[in-house]
Amino acid sequence: MQSSAEQVRTRLRGVAAGLLTPFDDELEVMHDELGENARCLYDQGIRTFLATANISEYHSLSKAERVEVTRTSVDALPDAACVIAGVGGSTPEATELIGAYDEIGVDALMVMPPAHTFVHEQGLLDYYRKLDAASERPLVPYVKGFDPSVDFLGDLTRIDGVVGIKYALEDCVKLGSAVAAGTDDVVWVNGLAEPYAVAFWGEGIEGFSAGVSNFRPEVGLELFAALSAGDWERARRLRNICLPYQRFRDETGANNELAGAISISAVKKGLELAGLHGGNVREPICPLSAEDETRAEALYDQLDDDIDRLIG
Repeated sequence: MQSSAEQVRTRLRGVAAGLLTPFDDELEVMHDELGENARCLYDQGIRTFLATANISEYHSLSKAERVEVTRTSVDALPDAACVIAGVGGSTPEATELIGAYDEIGVDALMVMPPAHTFVHEQGLLDYYRKLDAASERPLVPYVKGFDPSVDFLGDLTRIDGVVGIKYALEDCVKLGSAVAAGTDDVVWVNGLAEPYAVAFWGEGIEGFSAGVSNFRPEVGLELFAALSAGDWERARRLRNICLPYQRFRDETGANNELAGAISISAVKKGLELAGLHGGNVREPICPLSAEDETRAEALYDQLDDDIDRLIG
């Protein structure tokens, strides 16, 4: 059953896990394993799921694969789950994808960050309005990779179908100003995962996307509970145990100088270490080097010990 706009707002006030796309050795999607991951995360308490998101390798999937990956995610989860599917590209391409998602029955649409080299704020607002008109599903624009004005962010909240904004800029001051400039019925979601959860909470964030919580969801759920209760000391301690693995995700990896290049590979390794399905990655992403595999295992063991100590 499709969620209402208010139900989606409620689900955004929590921890949103990204459903990574597991690929086999021939780089084909492993649908059964994707469904198993989704059900396992649901059983551990996650209720909001990002399908075909950035962390799902959205840009490495064809349109047909995006539709089928989203279908697998929706079919694997009970009605109580909220599935938000990523959509982007040109207006006609995005509108066509939205139509396919509507048939599947997703709960909301996460509009991917603009991939254009040059973006005009008013043109981008027009783009969101056209996607809003293409579906009755609520929209959650993903703000990342460009530096919009506060006025733009405020105007974004006033588009009828927008129920939430995934904010992934490292600017607390702009966040606080944008929350104040926007409407009260839009839920601001921290798109930079656990490291920014504490700092962004004080500026008006009401939920966050998962980092290490994609494979150890109890961390994110406990962190959200601590933030909701105003237990800042516990929230900071939970945030801190996530930092070593999250900082590892920010690294370049072997034979590369681009920051964050191993981010998705590192999370897929975390899924494997947690007993879930990570699978392979598609180009332009590379698998972890043997050295980074060993480092990931050590960092995961450290995280596991810290979870036992803080959560039990």
